[in-house]
Amino acid sequence: MLVLSLKGEIRASMSTVFIGIGSNINPEENIRSGIQQLSELGSVLNISGVYESKAYGFVGDNFYNLAVAMETELPPRELNRMLREIEDNHGRLREIPRFTSRALDLDLLIYDDLINHDEEVDVPRQDILTYAFVIKPLAEIAGDIIHPESGAKLSEIWDSFNQSNQDIWPVKLDLAI
Repeated sequence: MLVLSLKGEIRASMSTVFIGIGSNINPEENIRSGIQQLSELGSVLNISGVYESKAYGFVGDNFYNLAVAMETELPPRELNRMLREIEDNHGRLREIPRFTSRALDLDLLIYDDLINHDEEVDVPRQDILTYAFVIKPLAEIAGDIIHPESGAKLSEIWDSFNQSNQDIWPVKLDLAI
């Protein structure tokens, strides 16, 4: 996003974004590497705890999931393209079924208060309202953020979330920034 400064200069403004990270192939190594590469796209502000869950939609190893808050000057489409590139660098295959094991999965969950649902950018991501492994870590680091469509705080969404069929549990993984 470009803004006009008080001096009449056009410059990029910083946007606050939240990214979901998941992995069930070498998760400790791939998550650390993914966060390192994310830090090259902006300033990492906060990292949630890591939560483990069973694979959803297929039989496979358990996933580690977390959320990252960051500031970036990248516009949404460019950021999403860079997230796909990081996934590809970690061996992501795009021509296989959606529900399968992954070395690294990076999802743009929230981009400021943007509401956009198309093939390139889908924010706020529906997964926030659907999966415990997305909303729990997101609410942990951004509980007071308002979901752009529902109007509810992320902490309120988590507090009212039906967890009865989606078990997640914390795992110890040091990801200090």
